[in-house]
Amino acid sequence: MKLSVRVSKHERPRERLLRHGAAALQNAELLAIGLRTGVPGLNVLDLSGRLLERFSGLRGLLGATPEELLAVPGLGTAKACSLAAVLELAKRAVEEELTRDSTLDHPARVKQYCKVTLAHRRVEHCIALYLDSQLRLIASGELARGTLSQASVYPREVVREALRHHAAALIVAHNHPSGLAEPSAADQAFTRHLKQALALVDVSLVDHLIVASDEVASMAELGRL
Repeated sequence: MKLSVRVSKHERPRERLLRHGAAALQNAELLAIGLRTGVPGLNVLDLSGRLLERFSGLRGLLGATPEELLAVPGLGTAKACSLAAVLELAKRAVEEELTRDSTLDHPARVKQYCKVTLAHRRVEHCIALYLDSQLRLIASGELARGTLSQASVYPREVVREALRHHAAALIVAHNHPSGLAEPSAADQAFTRHLKQALALVDVSLVDHLIVASDEVASMAELGRL
């Protein structure tokens, strides 16, 4: 069934956005605007709903890999790339705000950035925020994908990157796809070894954040740093 049959012109997502603003639209409607068109057998709104259902909501969809998106029948390369670009834009918007603001001495600001970057990931990702002596963001980057217990992140590699960025301080963060924002034994061991390695080159480890769904645990706040 075509979109024009099911929804009047004035109630289509694009027209509703123009009349009421983006905040008035449901997730499926916003997604439909980004997708632009449907696929054979599904109009764009139905396609949006199917995608949200398939990936268990917006966060799961935004965290899907290009390979997972391309596996959706009829979606195609162009639409898969469009969806991947949405997440990157959201991440860059938050990072831009962090860079523009003076310092990262506000825990809520750091947690927001890490949540946007990591909460949707289906496998563990570890990132680092490289800071100057005033705790201003110099750069951020991915350290590894996979669990810390598999020794996928080596402290010496983190030290080398910190020196390359001329960082005076560092925040690391990784996600727990299990949904539990509780530091594991491997997390604590990695943090301890990393802190010792960074201290040898006069770089301080400010925090290690664990992101799980909507929760972010700070090892510094927990007294485990």
